[in-house]
Amino acid sequence: MPEFTVFKGSPNGEIVECRTRRPDPRGDEVLVRVTHSGLCGTDEHYRHADIVLGHEGAGLVKSVGSNVISLKVRDRVGWGYEHGSCRQCKHCLRGEELYYAQRRIYGECTPDQGSFAHAGIWPEDFLYKIPDGISNAEAAPLMCAGSAVFSPLQKFKVAPTERVGILGVGGLGHLAIQFAAKMGCQVVVLSGTETKKGEAMALGASEFYVFKDYSPTMKPLDHLLVTSAQQPKWELICQIMAHGGTIYALTVDMEEMRFPYPQLVMKALRIQGSLPAARESQREMLEFTARHKIKPITMVFPLNREGIEEAMEVLRQGKMRYRGVLAHRM
Repeated sequence: MPEFTVFKGSPNGEIVECRTRRPDPRGDEVLVRVTHSGLCGTDEHYRHADIVLGHEGAGLVKSVGSNVISLKVRDRVGWGYEHGSCRQCKHCLRGEELYYAQRRIYGECTPDQGSFAHAGIWPEDFLYKIPDGISNAEAAPLMCAGSAVFSPLQKFKVAPTERVGILGVGGLGHLAIQFAAKMGCQVVVLSGTETKKGEAMALGASEFYVFKDYSPTMKPLDHLLVTSAQQPKWELICQIMAHGGTIYALTVDMEEMRFPYPQLVMKALRIQGSLPAARESQREMLEFTARHKIKPITMVFPLNREGIEEAMEVLRQGKMRYRGVLAHRM
C-alpha cells in the first residue's frame, strides 16, 4: 500500500506535513510521483481547510491499475482542477464534465490528496500526457492557469480578427496574452500600472493601457478576459466594450457582482463565467502550448512545508512573477 508525504491546510492557516496511505492502483487508477506543483490563488482560499492543498500537479507514472490503457510507467503526466466525473451524463458526454452536478473537483473531494504532495493516485481519464518540449516545471501551472485562459478562447470560438482584452498581467494574464496572440487575435492589455508594459508587449500584446480610475481612449473590445484578483469597476468596463461584446469572469472573488444594468441591455453585452478546460480541451491546450512554445513565467520554491509557506507569502504580498512552482528535490 503506497504511503507518501502530503501538505495540508489547517484552521490557523499553517501548512501541516503529514503522511497518507492509499491502496495500490486498481482498475483505471494511476500512481503518480509528483515532481512539481503549481501554486494557485485557489490554494490560498483553502489554506484554512483540513485538506491536502494543490491542484496543478506534474510528475511521473509510477504504477498503473489493470484497466489502464494509454499510460505506462515513467510517462510524464499532469492533472488539474477536476479529479473525476460520472462520464455518463449529458454534461460528461458533451465534454462539459466540469459542469456536472456531482463533479469531483479540488476542494470538494479527495481531501487526503493534492499536488502539494510527493505522490497521488488519480483516474487515468483525468491525467494528461505532457508533450515533449514542455518541462514538468512548465507544465504544472498550465494544468489550471493555462487551461483557465485557453478554455474560453477556444470554447467560445474567439476569432483571430477580433480584439481581445486581457485585464491584469499576472498568473493568468501573462498566459492569456500568449495564447490570444498565438491564435492571431489583436491583444489589448489593461493593467493598473505602466510598469508591466514592456513585458506585456514582449509576450505578444498589440496594445497596452493603464486601467484604474478611468477608461482609456481606445477602440472597443470584442472580448475581455478578467484575470485580475479583484473585480474591476464594471461601469468603466462597459465603456470599453464593443456592442455585443463578451466579458469572461475567470478568477475567484467572493464579493457580489454589481453591474450597470442599462449598459448590459443597451450594448447587448454578455457576461460569461468559465472554469478551467474540460479533458479534450486540456489535451489540446498542452499540444498548442508545445507547438507555439508558450512558456509560463515562474518562481520556483522547494516542495516542502517551508517552501510552501514562503511561496504562499510571496503570493499574498502580490510579489509572485507570475506563477509559483513547487519542486520536489528527489
